[in-house]
Amino acid sequence: MLKLALITLGIVALSVLFLCIKMLLKPGSKFGSTHIGGSKAMRERGIHCVQSMDALERREKEHAEERKNNPS
Repeated sequence: MLKLALITLGIVALSVLFLCIKMLLKPGSKFGSTHIGGSKAMRERGIHCVQSMDALERREKEHAEERKNNPS
């Protein structure tokens, strides 16, 4: 059981090291944005963060209701 725990801990530590190798070797570097809006492919498909989409839809709904209540 202890042997399995140590092997697992070693694999996890090695994985973290591989993920951070760029950050460790190159000063001033950082992980890229993990936010949906930071992905070029997602932006090209028109996919946005759910929070951003919700805020946009709420604004559009408010403007639609204002136009409905106050027609020009």
